[in-house]
Amino acid sequence: MPQSRAGERAREAILPLLERRVETGFAPGLVALVGESENAEIVTAGMSSLESGKRMGSDTVFRIASMTKPVTAMAAMMLVEEGKLTLDAPVDALLPELSNLKVLRRPNDPLDDTVPARRPITLEDILTYRLGSGILFGSPDEYPILAAINERRLAGFGPPLPDEDYGPDEWMRRLGELPLMAQPGERWLYTAGSNVLGVLITRASGLSLQDFFRTRIFEPLGMADTAFFARPEKQSRLAESYKPTKRDLERYTTSPTAWKTPPRFPAGDAGLVSTAADFFAFSRFLLRRGLTGDGRRLLSESSVQAMTRDHLPPNSAPEASRFCRQAKAGAMASVLCASAPKTAFLPEPMAGLAGSARAGSQIPSTTAPSSSSPSAPSPARGISPRIARSCVRRTADLL
Repeated sequence: MPQSRAGERAREAILPLLERRVETGFAPGLVALVGESENAEIVTAGMSSLESGKRMGSDTVFRIASMTKPVTAMAAMMLVEEGKLTLDAPVDALLPELSNLKVLRRPNDPLDDTVPARRPITLEDILTYRLGSGILFGSPDEYPILAAINERRLAGFGPPLPDEDYGPDEWMRRLGELPLMAQPGERWLYTAGSNVLGVLITRASGLSLQDFFRTRIFEPLGMADTAFFARPEKQSRLAESYKPTKRDLERYTTSPTAWKTPPRFPAGDAGLVSTAADFFAFSRFLLRRGLTGDGRRLLSESSVQAMTRDHLPPNSAPEASRFCRQAKAGAMASVLCASAPKTAFLPEPMAGLAGSARAGSQIPSTTAPSSSSPSAPSPARGISPRIARSCVRRTADLL
């Protein structure tokens, strides 16, 4: 398909920015996607594997880490609309592990210095990361609760752990052994809530999280490359994963089978792999306020608005400032950044897309799409000059 002139201008302007960041060692490779309506221009730079020298491709599959979170939130809101879950109701009927919980007097107190929880945990607490459990940015020496979490190897309190040998029920059992770090509803604590949410979705729906995502979200949206692992025929496209050191990038390994075989615990916070085009399809779904490209409604407009609205008072989640300036942390299972992300803080090691994911690699326009548009994005068609200029400016700011 011929490339539009605006698409060419976007590529010509963005590609040097990506290549410059690759040359500085920011990431082994980057993928940027400029989208308007259903059309996308994908720009790539660098390598998907430093060891093999394989070039980054427009269809490279990445471990998308925390970009998993809004998918999990969407699944929960679908169950709310079906009446299987209720936002302001306690969740302990389906999650008895969270019944009669104790709460640490202070987050750094010994595990036996607790008080009773003042009220049960609700679904809204989980969606907005106010259930009372999550990442504390400190050391186990400072916070005994972190040592207990590490002993139990609980996913959701640090980098992804796709090769753990426990399933969802065992994960919940281990979490339920521990006191909360804060009273329900009182403190924003990042990421673990999305794993609690994944177990809740499984129990409320009667489906595994993998099957729920696949049948209710990925297949309707045409997200063929998104799953909790890369199937054998797609593993040649799976980018290697790296983490930054003081000097350069170091390969991040868990096990040879991580993200290549179905995980026993599908992590709702950071477990998915995907491509830029697939996540563009998900982004377009949100901008359509719950409609697929062919006009089918998967989620109500009010639920999408609830997912993307900040539910917390200003400055009530100071930990979110570690991720970006002007962070809005009260969106459902997400952190919304009103300005450029902070590149110095890497909460989770990711592959080549890590740099561009932090930098907002997918920048769709706010133009209302046609309800008759196809669900899959059409590359390099009709990117307007306005969108091209906007994306160049924003990519420059973010990189």
